[in-house]
Amino acid sequence: MSAQIIMVASGKGGTGKSTVSVLLGSRLAAAGKKVLLIELDSGLRSVDIIAGVHGKTVYDISDVLSGRCDWSKAVVESPVYRGLWIISAPYERGNVQPSELSRLTKKLASLYDFVLVDTAAGLGAPFAAAMVVSQMALLVLTPDPVALRDGHIAADVLYEGGFTNVRLVVNRVGPNTFEKGVVEDLDECIDTVAVQLIAVIPESVAVLKCSAAGQPLPANTLAYRAFDNLARRILGEEVPLAVR
Repeated sequence: MSAQIIMVASGKGGTGKSTVSVLLGSRLAAAGKKVLLIELDSGLRSVDIIAGVHGKTVYDISDVLSGRCDWSKAVVESPVYRGLWIISAPYERGNVQPSELSRLTKKLASLYDFVLVDTAAGLGAPFAAAMVVSQMALLVLTPDPVALRDGHIAADVLYEGGFTNVRLVVNRVGPNTFEKGVVEDLDECIDTVAVQLIAVIPESVAVLKCSAAGQPLPANTLAYRAFDNLARRILGEEVPLAVR
């Protein structure tokens, strides 16, 4: 077994990147895959709450990368999504070095099927470190001009860094999103970012509620089906991009 390492990134903050990381990981785990999610968003961590491990973590990724503890002491399985394991970011800002992250992921590659790396927003050290270790990048963006513009900048950095496997996740698409006249349609999202689309995630109150409470996303929601489709597409299946 050699893990596929996927970085989950965005240009600007607030696009739902961490929520997508957890819920994608949950559906990969439900498909029988052993999944590790490494959170790099130091000082602004949220994965622990979304995955239901808040209060259960003693060590974080900064402790691991600095050598203060072995990686095994920082890994916690989500009680909400079995088969999904979490290494949280620190509460205070830490410095992520590509060489340290590379050494860690090489150790873990034989133990997991997938390693998801939840980067911080923007193009700082976490983004750069994730680029070094990942084989695939998911850009999670909302359908608004600022997010799409910043996503295009992030995509350019990935392409210039030699990435060929970059995919676009358009998040929080509501029934009236493209009737507001700000962004015309999904085609404009794709054309602006210049990245191939892999998923459309609907706007969902259920996602907001379950993420805030660390509870499972109900299976009878459109969002659940959308995340399941995303996981299945990553696993190589031919399934729809969007759900209705």
